[in-house]
Amino acid sequence: MIRISQFGEITRYDLSRSILGHGVYWTTAYHIDGLLIDTGCSFTAAELHAILAEKKILQIINTHSHEDHIGGNLKIQNSNQNIQTFAHPAAVPVIKNPKKHQPLHLYRRIIWGMPSPARANPLDDGEFIKSDRFRFLVMYTPGHTEDHLCLYEPEQQWIFTGDLFVGGWERTARAGTDIWKIIKSLKMISQLPLKAMYPSAARVRIEPDVILQEKISYLEATGNEVLALADQGLSESEISREVLGGPIWIEFITMGHLSRINLVRSYLRFERD
Repeated sequence: MIRISQFGEITRYDLSRSILGHGVYWTTAYHIDGLLIDTGCSFTAAELHAILAEKKILQIINTHSHEDHIGGNLKIQNSNQNIQTFAHPAAVPVIKNPKKHQPLHLYRRIIWGMPSPARANPLDDGEFIKSDRFRFLVMYTPGHTEDHLCLYEPEQQWIFTGDLFVGGWERTARAGTDIWKIIKSLKMISQLPLKAMYPSAARVRIEPDVILQEKISYLEATGNEVLALADQGLSESEISREVLGGPIWIEFITMGHLSRINLVRSYLRFERD
């Protein structure tokens, strides 16, 4: 299932496996001037490939190695062997051999599926990827994953944020998320001149300065509350209930992989800058 929206020269593809006629857990790809940013999951690979058949695709950049961002790589690569694919150096082994380097939980296999091995080349922090008319600055932005990156077009003042910026106010996190690195990465992009932000897990934001500051403030305030309660001797479970409220449906679907307690642990178990 794919929904298409247009933002000037940028085409956004919202992608989801259809279950009982409904999309579940959407992700996003963007196309601009021959560059495809992320490719969705394996279940939407054929549909995305068909929609892109009339588009010029010269390069793919994966913002990180999660299966809902790399699942269409091989299908699109097979349509043109000259397509170059790039990612963070730590993401390259995962893209080349997902089954070996990123075994999936049951819910991830059901919702997004296991990606097929695909080609990929590493990107350096601070280098530019050029299309015919634009140039995109590669910015390492760890936190959601260690291999996460964003792309910034300095003349247009566009930022493509992958899963660094998600909609709403976080009440859960994946196991292994480093929330302090997310905050640091958000602060880094918030210092850029920005006219538009193109995330994967949220709607497009025009003039995103305010929403970025609100997100940073929320995450820092939540962290301060978590740390204060930990200093008072509360357990992780007690802090989770006090700060983040009652159970959330996603915790049951993911068998705790996405959970309130993982967000609390991210604040407590990783080092604050």
